[in-house]
Amino acid sequence: MDRAQKEKVVEELGQIFESSGVVVVAHYAGLTVAEMQDLRAQMREVEGSVRVAKNRLAKIALQGKPNESLGDLLTGMTVLAYSEDPTAAARVMDKYAKGNDKLQILGGAMGETALDAAGVKAVADMPSREELIASIVGCIGAPASNIAGAIGAPASNVASILSTIEERAEAA
Repeated sequence: MDRAQKEKVVEELGQIFESSGVVVVAHYAGLTVAEMQDLRAQMREVEGSVRVAKNRLAKIALQGKPNESLGDLLTGMTVLAYSEDPTAAARVMDKYAKGNDKLQILGGAMGETALDAAGVKAVADMPSREELIASIVGCIGAPASNIAGAIGAPASNVASILSTIEERAEAA
């Protein structure tokens, strides 16, 4: 790899570190090509990516970035998983690591916040953005449906009382 290619890689990695909602760093020693392709496919499904880069170049790309502490995790055979959705990459990596001992999560970063392996697991367990929006909409919609039910209930109660009175009058 010549100097121009290295500069391009550093620039691309810098963009990843700045624009991603979450970046997860893991060791992948022993993963087969098929397993790595499977991991990449799972990440694509959630609009995330997996990137293998030289640790030295990644450390250079991290200089001056808010998540510069990730550089401490970049030793050995490391892979970077990232996504704009703050939980997607963490969720996929956590799930994959549970099913494959060869992938070991070292930590990551969520914005400026550095995460250890337990922190990545905690992020993976969080609801996604879409799930949070759905629950908020449900909370907002619930009072309206309760009000509609309360308004409609007295009318139905009055109607049932009147029909009962009418039935008794007819029976007598």
